[in-house]
Amino acid sequence: RWAQRCDNTNPSGRIFILHLVLVYTEMDFDQEETKAKLLGFPGGSIDLSKQESGIAVLKINNPSHMNAFTGTMMVQLEEKVSLLEEWADGKGLILQGAAGTFCSGLDLNAFKQLSKPQDGMEMCMFMQNVLTRLLRQGAIFMPHH
Repeated sequence: RWAQRCDNTNPSGRIFILHLVLVYTEMDFDQEETKAKLLGFPGGSIDLSKQESGIAVLKINNPSHMNAFTGTMMVQLEEKVSLLEEWADGKGLILQGAAGTFCSGLDLNAFKQLSKPQDGMEMCMFMQNVLTRLLRQGAIFMPHH
């Protein structure tokens, strides 16, 4: 619908959408290589607990940095999402942050060490894939109690 609306309201919309499609199809990346790079940025953890009721709790755990994501946490999140995708008894997911903070975003101190813009793009693509899969699990975002 967005593409159709853009095309109807903007004569150059078709060109813009085609450009987006070409950019995303040309930006292939090696997920395993990206994981290896991300593991070079340690700290924090992503914790998963699955309850017999079929409800899982996924906790972002890096309270000393207001639960900012590190590279290691990104890889752990992808691993936990894979476990959730395979969980046949899963009915729901609660996503929360440790110590009263949800997530302050990305740990910029670690990622300013990225050597190439391509590394940053691959990190973003990796997280986009993981977060899309997470949302498909029906995550409910809740503050820590």
